[in-house]
Amino acid sequence: MENSVDKARVQASMARLQDILKGIGETANEVSTWRCPYKNAQDLCTAKFGCRNQSHPPAGDDLPVCLGSDDLDYREAWEAERTSE
Repeated sequence: MENSVDKARVQASMARLQDILKGIGETANEVSTWRCPYKNAQDLCTAKFGCRNQSHPPAGDDLPVCLGSDDLDYREAWEAERTSE
């Protein structure tokens, strides 16, 4: 039994995959301008740092709910340690 690879078909598949990934990347870049990148699909905060838009989780290892509006610039909400220069 001969194992031959159809190079044209492989190249077409790779080009299609590249187009799909490019679209995903473009959408992610667009969405990140108005939606916090740490907010998951269930509106839970996955950030490993404090944010004033986090609710307090009820108990245990539950993730806090993101209370931030997608209409706001979320970047100002992130708490960061300030270092003196």
